[in-house]
Amino acid sequence: MSERVLIVEDETKIAGVLSDYLAQSGYTVHHLTRGDEVEAWLAAHPVDLVLLDLMLPGKSGLDICRALRSGAPGLPSPAIIMVTARVEEIDRLLGLELGADDYICKPFSPREVVARVKAVLRRGGHAAGAAPAQAPGRGLHFDDAAWRASLDGQALDLTVVEYQLLKVLGSRPGRIFSREQLMDAMYRDERVVSDRTVDSHIKKLRRKLEERAPGQELIHSVYGLGYKYEPPA
Repeated sequence: MSERVLIVEDETKIAGVLSDYLAQSGYTVHHLTRGDEVEAWLAAHPVDLVLLDLMLPGKSGLDICRALRSGAPGLPSPAIIMVTARVEEIDRLLGLELGADDYICKPFSPREVVARVKAVLRRGGHAAGAAPAQAPGRGLHFDDAAWRASLDGQALDLTVVEYQLLKVLGSRPGRIFSREQLMDAMYRDERVVSDRTVDSHIKKLRRKLEERAPGQELIHSVYGLGYKYEPPA
């Protein structure tokens, strides 16, 4: 059975192109144009991933994302890739505790979108029926082909940006990375984001690492300099 993708996009031409590319890659694709239709539709038709536009008639993508991550009875929790044409919204989007797995800015290449969809679904994300993979060995391990990371053999459920951030920090234990260096590693398209975006991702990374290594602080703040990763004892 092919993986299912819901495109929520009010620009039908864009949705049509994405639908064609995703279908050619083997996905079963559905399309909605209004934000206020999404939750009821997903309650009856669970999918593996939602490509969710930020600006929608009826209900915004941010509000839909919050609802799908709320754990409300009857609502699924698929992987979510947020889509926006407003670069100035990216900092707000990433700084909030929304739970999106990735984001992409318009204009974009349809091939890039397909690649992002594949990467998120390979990692497992919140896809229906996905189970966290286990990896052997102690310490941090990274699988770039699947965008998966593990700590002491336990899979970490990371977004693409969190994966990139942890890989930078984990590649040089003990080295202090400035926020600017971390932003350069996380965002290679030269978009402008603020320091608090990095801080927000660090906060989420710490929480996820704490779940795997209770009582151990693995990412340390160095006042006035940045952050560093220290392996678990």
